Amino acid sequence: MKTYVAKPAEVDKKWVLIDAKGLVVGRLATIVATRLRGKHKATYTPHVDCGDNVIIINADKVVFTGRKWDQKAYYHHTGYPGGIKERVAKTIRDGKFPERIVEKAVERMIPRGPLGRRQMSNLRVYGGDKHPHEAQAPVVLDVGVLNSKNVRA
Repeated sequence: MKTYVAKPAEVDKKWVLIDAKGLVVGRLATIVATRLRGKHKATYTPHVDCGDNVIIINADKVVFTGRKWDQKAYYHHTGYPGGIKERVAKTIRDGKFPERIVEKAVERMIPRGPLGRRQMSNLRVYGGDKHPHEAQAPVVLDVGVLNSKNVRA
Protein backbone atom coordinates (compact mmCIF):
# COMPACT_ATOMS: atom_id res chain seq x y z
CA MET A 1 0.00 0.00 0.00
CA LYS A 2 1.40 3.40 -1.01
CA THR A 3 0.85 6.72 0.72
CA TYR A 4 -0.68 9.38 -1.51
CA VAL A 5 1.16 12.70 -1.68
CA ALA A 6 -0.54 15.54 -3.53
CA LYS A 7 1.51 17.61 -5.93
CA PRO A 8 0.78 21.34 -6.33
CA ALA A 9 -0.30 20.83 -9.95
CA GLU A 10 -2.89 18.20 -8.92
CA VAL A 11 -4.63 20.34 -6.30
CA ASP A 12 -8.22 21.35 -7.10
CA LYS A 13 -8.84 24.72 -5.42
CA LYS A 14 -12.45 25.83 -5.07
CA TRP A 15 -13.93 29.18 -4.03
CA VAL A 16 -16.11 29.21 -0.90
CA LEU A 17 -18.31 32.10 0.27
CA ILE A 18 -19.23 32.40 3.97
CA ASP A 19 -21.68 34.95 5.39
CA ALA A 20 -20.40 35.75 8.88
CA LYS A 21 -23.49 37.64 10.08
CA GLY A 22 -24.37 36.42 13.59
CA LEU A 23 -21.64 33.76 13.70
CA VAL A 24 -19.39 33.20 16.72
CA VAL A 25 -15.83 34.30 15.89
CA GLY A 26 -13.89 31.31 17.23
CA ARG A 27 -16.17 28.71 15.69
CA LEU A 28 -16.08 30.51 12.34
CA ALA A 29 -12.28 30.77 12.48
CA THR A 30 -11.80 27.03 13.05
CA ILE A 31 -13.94 26.16 10.04
CA VAL A 32 -12.18 28.71 7.85
CA ALA A 33 -8.71 27.58 8.98
CA THR A 34 -9.60 23.98 8.16
CA ARG A 35 -10.77 25.02 4.69
CA LEU A 36 -7.66 27.14 4.06
CA ARG A 37 -5.31 24.30 5.01
CA GLY A 38 -7.29 21.71 3.01
CA LYS A 39 -7.80 19.33 5.91
CA HIS A 40 -11.40 18.73 4.83
CA LYS A 41 -10.16 16.95 1.68
CA ALA A 42 -9.13 13.32 1.40
CA THR A 43 -6.05 14.42 -0.57
CA TYR A 44 -4.69 16.57 2.28
CA THR A 45 -0.90 16.80 2.29
CA PRO A 46 0.77 18.76 5.12
CA HIS A 47 3.52 20.40 3.04
CA VAL A 48 1.34 21.42 0.05
CA ASP A 49 -1.14 24.28 -0.19
CA CYS A 50 -4.20 22.17 -1.01
CA GLY A 51 -6.84 24.37 0.64
CA ASP A 52 -9.65 26.37 -0.89
CA ASN A 53 -10.02 30.10 -1.47
CA VAL A 54 -12.35 31.50 1.19
CA ILE A 55 -14.38 34.72 0.97
CA ILE A 56 -15.98 36.03 4.17
CA ILE A 57 -18.61 38.77 3.96
CA ASN A 58 -20.32 40.70 6.78
CA ALA A 59 -17.25 40.32 8.98
CA ASP A 60 -18.28 43.42 10.93
CA LYS A 61 -21.42 41.58 12.15
CA VAL A 62 -19.71 38.67 13.92
CA VAL A 63 -20.42 38.05 17.59
CA PHE A 64 -18.49 36.96 20.66
CA THR A 65 -19.90 34.91 23.50
CA GLY A 66 -19.99 36.21 27.04
CA ARG A 67 -18.43 39.61 27.76
CA LYS A 68 -15.58 39.30 25.28
CA TRP A 69 -16.46 42.56 23.48
CA ASP A 70 -15.41 44.40 26.64
CA GLN A 71 -12.78 42.03 28.04
CA LYS A 72 -10.92 40.45 25.10
CA ALA A 73 -7.68 42.33 24.52
CA TYR A 74 -5.41 42.28 21.47
CA TYR A 75 -1.76 43.09 22.14
CA HIS A 76 1.05 44.28 19.90
CA HIS A 77 4.52 45.64 20.57
CA THR A 78 5.96 48.77 19.01
CA GLY A 79 9.54 47.51 19.21
CA TYR A 80 10.56 50.06 21.82
CA PRO A 81 11.17 49.28 25.51
CA GLY A 82 7.86 49.29 27.36
CA GLY A 83 6.03 49.53 24.04
CA ILE A 84 3.30 46.94 24.60
CA LYS A 85 -0.05 48.23 23.34
CA GLU A 86 -3.51 46.88 24.04
CA ARG A 87 -6.82 47.28 22.22
CA VAL A 88 -10.19 45.87 23.28
CA ALA A 89 -12.32 44.00 20.73
CA LYS A 90 -15.07 46.63 20.88
CA THR A 91 -12.69 49.41 19.76
CA ILE A 92 -11.48 47.30 16.83
CA ARG A 93 -15.08 46.55 15.78
CA ASP A 94 -16.00 50.24 15.94
CA GLY A 95 -12.75 51.28 14.23
CA LYS A 96 -11.71 51.60 10.62
CA PHE A 97 -11.01 47.90 9.92
CA PRO A 98 -13.55 45.70 11.80
CA GLU A 99 -12.71 42.71 9.58
CA ARG A 100 -9.34 42.37 11.35
CA ILE A 101 -11.04 40.52 14.22
CA VAL A 102 -11.86 37.64 11.89
CA GLU A 103 -8.52 37.86 10.04
CA LYS A 104 -6.49 37.63 13.26
CA ALA A 105 -8.62 34.80 14.64
CA VAL A 106 -8.00 32.73 11.49
CA GLU A 107 -4.34 33.76 11.21
CA ARG A 108 -3.59 32.48 14.70
CA MET A 109 -5.00 29.05 13.79
CA ILE A 110 -2.74 28.66 10.74
CA PRO A 111 0.85 27.42 11.25
CA ARG A 112 3.52 30.09 11.01
CA GLY A 113 5.96 29.95 8.12
CA PRO A 114 6.05 30.28 4.33
CA LEU A 115 3.25 27.76 3.73
CA GLY A 116 1.01 29.41 6.33
CA ARG A 117 1.54 32.82 4.74
CA ARG A 118 0.64 31.38 1.33
CA GLN A 119 -2.50 29.81 2.77
CA MET A 120 -3.50 33.10 4.43
CA SER A 121 -3.28 34.82 1.03
CA ASN A 122 -6.24 32.62 -0.02
CA LEU A 123 -8.47 34.34 2.56
CA ARG A 124 -10.47 37.44 1.64
CA VAL A 125 -12.46 39.19 4.37
CA TYR A 126 -14.93 42.02 3.71
CA GLY A 127 -16.81 44.09 6.27
CA GLY A 128 -19.92 44.57 4.15
CA ASP A 129 -22.03 42.22 2.08
CA LYS A 130 -20.37 43.03 -1.25
CA HIS A 131 -17.28 41.34 -2.70
CA PRO A 132 -15.50 41.57 -6.09
CA HIS A 133 -15.22 37.80 -6.65
CA GLU A 134 -18.48 37.04 -8.47
CA ALA A 135 -16.53 35.86 -11.55
CA GLN A 136 -15.07 32.95 -9.56
CA ALA A 137 -18.62 31.64 -8.86
CA PRO A 138 -18.03 30.84 -5.17
CA VAL A 139 -20.01 28.06 -3.52
CA VAL A 140 -21.96 29.28 -0.49
CA LEU A 141 -21.11 27.47 2.75
CA ASP A 142 -23.72 27.94 5.48
CA VAL A 143 -21.73 27.62 8.71
CA GLY A 144 -24.81 28.23 10.85
CA VAL A 145 -26.43 24.91 9.96
CA LEU A 146 -23.31 22.86 10.72
CA ASN A 147 -23.85 23.30 14.47
CA SER A 148 -26.46 25.25 16.41
CA LYS A 149 -23.73 26.73 18.63
CA ASN A 150 -22.15 28.50 15.64
CA VAL A 151 -24.90 31.15 15.60
CA ARG A 152 -25.86 33.71 18.23
CA ALA A 153 -28.96 35.79 17.71
